[in-house]
Amino acid sequence: MTGAPSMPQLVIVSPALRDANNGNWQTARRWQRHLAGICRVRIGKAWPDALAAGDIAMIALHARRSAESIAAWADTHPGRGLALVLTGTDLYRDIAADAAARHSLDLAQALVVLQECAPLALPDAVRAKARVIFQSTTARQALVKSSHHLRAVMVGHLREEKSPQTLFAAARRLAGRRDLFIDHIGDALDPALGEAARATMAAAPNYRWLGGLPHEAVRRHIQRAHLLIHASRMEGGAHVVMEAVASGTPVLASRIDGNVGMLGADYAGYFPWGDAEALAALLLRCRESVAGEGGRLMAQLAVQCHQRAPLFAPERERSALHRLVGDLLRTAGDA
Repeated sequence: MTGAPSMPQLVIVSPALRDANNGNWQTARRWQRHLAGICRVRIGKAWPDALAAGDIAMIALHARRSAESIAAWADTHPGRGLALVLTGTDLYRDIAADAAARHSLDLAQALVVLQECAPLALPDAVRAKARVIFQSTTARQALVKSSHHLRAVMVGHLREEKSPQTLFAAARRLAGRRDLFIDHIGDALDPALGEAARATMAAAPNYRWLGGLPHEAVRRHIQRAHLLIHASRMEGGAHVVMEAVASGTPVLASRIDGNVGMLGADYAGYFPWGDAEALAALLLRCRESVAGEGGRLMAQLAVQCHQRAPLFAPERERSALHRLVGDLLRTAGDA
């Protein structure tokens, strides 16, 4: 926990904790640090728990996975102190099909979304409760990259939502290239996708699946790469996209709302979701651009990412989060 004992206590409910090494945990831990000095913050997997009596406000991640905790909070503290952070699976799958997820939207006083297209996915009745808080990361120096080859990296645990199959197929299309390398970082949450990654390494020598890595190692890989590939089917606002932008590493991304809401509608590095041929073609265009053999695509992507970078500054996220928690504490005090 952070802060003095006299401060109000807030709980962040996150279905994923430190051992998951994913975006939800990174968000919860970073927000705990951002709120130091204005309240005591603890992180838990479910609510209530042994420390629940001290909590006067809650931020819950996931409408569906935290639905029981959200309902319990609303029953104990009706109409006050509750913010819900919506993930990509919430926005683009669960709230359309899961009654508990939809009920979570109704119970929260504030709905936090992580990219600028996300409010459009919310039902009209609750959209006014939405506020966009872009996640943040520390900036890193953009490194000078070789013009003799192009190295791309994709980061994300191997599961269907991240569309690793698109990367596998693109890598096979580019298997004959000796000037284009693809690294793939992430644990095989789906064993079948792990087998597919190993098969791709055998078929495409320029593709490497590195498995899961610590967060700092992931950031170094992103910083050293010419490009980040982000092929997801659904996203609420991907950490790796902002980490690439903040490292001066341009992104090639599937054209889905979660990516457009991070990179902007006019970004030049999109490919249709699931289209391995289009991804491979973009990689080749970027390779030619790096080599000085045609076009200025890499320079254009770098400029566009630089223009978006201020959205992901820590001070911007901290300020927005302080406003959110201030509003939650006021509703708690009014009750």
